[in-house]
Amino acid sequence: MSSSDPRELTVVHVMRHGEVENPSGVLYGRLPGYHLSELGRRMAERVADHLADRDVTHVVASPLERAQETAEPIAKAHGLQVASDARLLEAENIFQGKPFGVGDGALRHPGNWRHLRNPFRPSWGEPYVDQVVRMRAALDAARAAAAGHEAVCVSHQLPIWTLRSHVERRRLWHDPRKRQCSLASLTSFTFHGEEIVAISYSEPARDLLPGRQGFGA
Repeated sequence: MSSSDPRELTVVHVMRHGEVENPSGVLYGRLPGYHLSELGRRMAERVADHLADRDVTHVVASPLERAQETAEPIAKAHGLQVASDARLLEAENIFQGKPFGVGDGALRHPGNWRHLRNPFRPSWGEPYVDQVVRMRAALDAARAAAAGHEAVCVSHQLPIWTLRSHVERRRLWHDPRKRQCSLASLTSFTFHGEEIVAISYSEPARDLLPGRQGFGA
């Protein structure tokens, strides 16, 4: 089928990056300088092996190092260069750069509690609807770039889960512990022409997950 055929099938795999080297345990968000750990590199290689026989013609990633490094072995396996798309960036978060937790993190300080006043928007970071708009635009751009074939977009957990929730017509606010988007996972969107007709989820590096936690990790 030609690239202009409205009946063609295109698959866009939206991948979460691998494990990050983060010894200080901060919420790194959009901060530069956070690279994959050795385990994270193994995760990326595992997914590259998993996709090696697929018809991948386009690989694109968030500009952040951890996403670019995750995409590299996948692109290499298909003789491609990694493109960059800022629409795939991590969500903005007011707690970026801080340890985040109830016991010894940012939530310990009452002055930060005001940022938690509205979980539906959310008040501590980029609005869910804004994430949906940019992620859907990135998804459609990847679909167009790989029309009739397959694409891989490497992004981050919250934007991926927000995109999937929107497409599956679920509410956007949620319990972060229940996100189905583990490290190095694939949320795959199948398009019939420009219409999404199926969504699937897989964890090619499941056995490498810390504690082997898949759902919600």
